[in-house]
Amino acid sequence: MVYATPAELAAYTGQPAPADADRLLARASQDIDDALSAAVYCTDSAGMPTDPRIIAALSDATCAQVEYQQATGDDGTGAAGRWDSVSLGPVSLSGRKDTPRGAADVDLAPRADRTLRRNGLLPGVIW
Repeated sequence: MVYATPAELAAYTGQPAPADADRLLARASQDIDDALSAAVYCTDSAGMPTDPRIIAALSDATCAQVEYQQATGDDGTGAAGRWDSVSLGPVSLSGRKDTPRGAADVDLAPRADRTLRRNGLLPGVIW
């Protein structure tokens, strides 16, 4: 499931959607799904939310996740921002920087977290 479109991402950030927006949104949607592991809300037969408020919250949270990943230099893999310095030959890593994790060990964007909390989706809420 993907909770936002490239057009929604562009509207959210005020910038044109990147060329790989579909891939970034798909990965960000997975992050949002992982953070919502305890949330319960009405869905359609495809598993998508039916409440317009929840639809908007998941779209905004997904866009916030992409925006956060781009700002931190992450390509959606979760590997960016882990080291101060990296060399490949003959391999040198220094200064590991782990950040606090959200629910389900997701590096959740602060704006995504606030959006989900504001809409009663974190911590898990039954609708």
